Amino acid sequence: MAPDISLTLDPSDGSVLSDDLDESGEIDLDGLDTPSENSNEFEWEDDLPKPKTTEVIRKGSITEYTAAEEKEDGRRWRMFRIGEQDHRVDMKAIEPYKKVISHGGYYGDGLNAIVVFAVCFMPESGQPNYRYLMDNLFKYVIGTLELLVAENYMIVYLNGATTRRKMPSLGWLRKCYQQIDRRLRKNLKSLIIVHPSWFIRTLLAVTRPFISSKFSQKIRYVFNLAELAELVPMEYVGIPECIKQYEEEKFKKKQKRVDQELNGKQDEPKSEQ
Repeated sequence: MAPDISLTLDPSDGSVLSDDLDESGEIDLDGLDTPSENSNEFEWEDDLPKPKTTEVIRKGSITEYTAAEEKEDGRRWRMFRIGEQDHRVDMKAIEPYKKVISHGGYYGDGLNAIVVFAVCFMPESGQPNYRYLMDNLFKYVIGTLELLVAENYMIVYLNGATTRRKMPSLGWLRKCYQQIDRRLRKNLKSLIIVHPSWFIRTLLAVTRPFISSKFSQKIRYVFNLAELAELVPMEYVGIPECIKQYEEEKFKKKQKRVDQELNGKQDEPKSEQ
């Protein structure tokens, strides 16, 4: 048996004595002051609204978090399912780069999707938040691929009009390939690389011993949009304007070089005379 303990509390102003409570021991919940549903009172610190930026707020300049801003912040995040896990993607951060992947329609019989990957829309590596962007963009690309593909599919990789600073690293591309579900890797029928640069051809040649022979056989180079049109229906393939300009400039340079060679051959007999 526990010993009896006697406590004596001196009554003072503002103190609460046991006699002041209801003898039944029940507390009148209706009589307590509780914060309303729309009040700004919070019981826990974690319930407090967080500032939307990391900037220090000056005294007397605290901004209110309006309902519209709260709704907008809720639309900032989107869930994508990759494999067996759900991943949150910062849609506001990758908003300028979402065009990197798009649906290009279908080919053949059935739901054989054409997925267009435009490297010219990738972020530049010099940005201070580059890793954060690439991490969220990676989840967005893989998650979107899961949504676009139902059966067999091909990827049209638009490599033209892309500077070296926008080229994704080999590690990022390898991570994409590894994270793709086995079903998607198996159903990939072709990887068409349009306007392949010397850099990407060298990159694929170096990595060829480390990738499966089945995947290597799926890679095909296409050097202009006319060749691409012979392989896939172009009705829904969205070609960015920068790619079209790139090809026009490339054609003009080639035509100029041909003209110079022809003029050089015509001048040779004159010089001999």
